[in-house]
This record gives sequence, C-alpha cells and structure tokens, in this order.
Amino acid sequence: MSESPDRTPLPRDFFDRPVLEVAPDLLGRTLVRRSDEGAIELRLTEVEAYAGAIDPGSHAFRGRTARNAVMFGPPGHAYVYFTYGMWHCLNVVCGPEGHASGVLLRAGQILTGADQARKRRLSARYDRELAKGPARLATALDVALSLNGTDVCAGPGSPLSLLTGTPPPSDQVRNGPRTGVGGEGAPHPWRFWIDDDPTVSPYRAHVPRKRSS
Repeated sequence: MSESPDRTPLPRDFFDRPVLEVAPDLLGRTLVRRSDEGAIELRLTEVEAYAGAIDPGSHAFRGRTARNAVMFGPPGHAYVYFTYGMWHCLNVVCGPEGHASGVLLRAGQILTGADQARKRRLSARYDRELAKGPARLATALDVALSLNGTDVCAGPGSPLSLLTGTPPPSDQVRNGPRTGVGGEGAPHPWRFWIDDDPTVSPYRAHVPRKRSS
C-alpha cells in the first residue's frame, strides 16, 4: 500500500446492509484488536459471506440457537465461534436486525503489532502467514469466545473495531466458492479476496468427514 489507511471508524449503517454488499466492501478495511498487551491492526484481504435462513452453509440456516444468537443482530457486532474443538473464528454481523447474516473474516495483513502475533503463531514462517486463514487470524489477534457479541462500532474503548482503511480498486476484487462448504451451499461464489495478495488463504473444497464404524 502506498497511501496511509483512513482511520475513520466504520459506522453502524455500513453493516446494516445485505451481506453480499458488506462482504466485498470489507476488503482493505482495518481491523483493530485492543488488549492489555497493546493494539494489533490488520488489513482485511479475504472474507466470506453467510446469508442465514437462505444459506445452507450458514450457522443460522435452521434458526436461532444459543450459539448463533448474536447473528440475528443488531448489525456491527462480532460473532465468534469455536470449531473442531481447537479453533476460534471471527465474523461480523450485518443486515437488518432479526435476519441473521454475517461475514467471516478469513485473512489479512498485519499492519502493526506483528510481534504480538508472532508469539501466538509460532508455526508461521513468514509474516504473510500470520493471519492467512480464519483460525490463524483469530489466533494471531487473540480472539476467543469472550469477544462474542462485541460491538465493533463502539469506538476506541472496544476490544474490536473496524476502520475505513484502504479499500482496493474494484478490478482487484475476486470472488469464488467458499472454502470447505459442502452440500447445497457449496456452489455459492460468496468468498471475496484481493487478487494476488500473498496473505489470502488457498481455496480448499469441502471434504466429507468419514463416519467411524
């Protein structure tokens, strides 16, 4: 990037839009994670959209549960979930309240606070790998279930914020099938990324789990 990222916070009405508008518009935005150790800032380079009741790939496809309740709004809040008994993933809720949808934050470039991220991502060989994938992003930023429901529009007092950043030109935005999504939701081209960015994670098709005999 040649220009300094815009540090204006994204307002709530940015997120109060259809998920397929919000998702690509999040590319290039700056995600800020604040903690007692200091702040980490990350430029988003890859995201995925999940459209609730009309999307078989969404956690909210079958309705509201204790786990997915945050997805039903209001918009502009973090939805954090734990998966495979090992990893956390970070999403941002969007769309009108009562209609669950969200954007999975899949990858990004660490702009500041890389020293903190390296301590949490010891297996990363290069800085471009620190947040290359949703579980890696959450690990690098120390995202856990305690952040579920965090208001990302609450300002500098919040542990999570999203700033205007530096969105890419529209001709650099690509889209395709979501990673690891199977069934009827597999064909949806709702993964968005910045073309040729080295922090974007590789696409992997869904592989059905083998049932134990």
